[in-house]
Amino acid sequence: MSEILRSYEKYFRRNRLPHLWCPGCGNGIAMKAIVQAIEKNPEFNQDNTVIVSGIGCSSRASGYMDFDTLHTAHGRAIPFATGVKLANPKLNVIVITGDGDCTAIGGNHFIHGCRRNIDLTVVLFNNNIYGMTGGQASPMTPTGKKATTAPYGSVDRTFDACSLAQAAGATYVARSTAFHVNHLTDMIAGGFNNKGFSFIEALVQCPTAYGRRNKMGAPAEMLKWMRDNAVMKAAWDKLPDEKKTPEKFPIGLLYETNAVDYDTAYESVIELAGGK
Repeated sequence: MSEILRSYEKYFRRNRLPHLWCPGCGNGIAMKAIVQAIEKNPEFNQDNTVIVSGIGCSSRASGYMDFDTLHTAHGRAIPFATGVKLANPKLNVIVITGDGDCTAIGGNHFIHGCRRNIDLTVVLFNNNIYGMTGGQASPMTPTGKKATTAPYGSVDRTFDACSLAQAAGATYVARSTAFHVNHLTDMIAGGFNNKGFSFIEALVQCPTAYGRRNKMGAPAEMLKWMRDNAVMKAAWDKLPDEKKTPEKFPIGLLYETNAVDYDTAYESVIELAGGK
């Protein structure tokens, strides 16, 4: 009896599965949302799409995805992806990164990728911690939450990566969670349609390094926490300030605008220099 595959499974290197993520990890949900978003877009296929990742739990996703892929140095996924896009602007380039990879060692690359409005879709898997390297606090670990480097609770102020992306010049900014699977898929698909720097924050549960230390319960309980605290953007905008507690957060399309993308601008430089 032949095995029946679901349509999106063709996008995985099935000989590399099962994956190495911990049981209950949300990274697999976010990875599936990416391939389902690809499947929705007739302009994306395995021959014209490149997946680029850095270092960390999230960045292992590129190894499981059956595309041309780059698993690069820590924090350097966006500059590698920039090189791919400028070398061949016809390619669809997707970056998979994590909260530490993107906003700590890769923070400056993130800012300038947004500033240049490079035509990339960057999906940040935010598990609020450095999961792969020992559970250290990341720039997106919520204030007061525990990590191996913050055993009594982090006193650092937390980055809002979506606000940072918007302020730095990204032209599409969205957020969703591993609980809101169809919504997350739609947010990523919307990023594919944007000609410019698209940034999608995907909140994913880390039951091992983050959840246990902060007594958040089993993976299902962490997903319920996302369900109970995420607020759709339209509803968030109507909430009175006193109801916007620290645990509540908006999801949806947070910001969108039009601006010339970097590879289009660079083409004009080539023409001026007599390259065509």
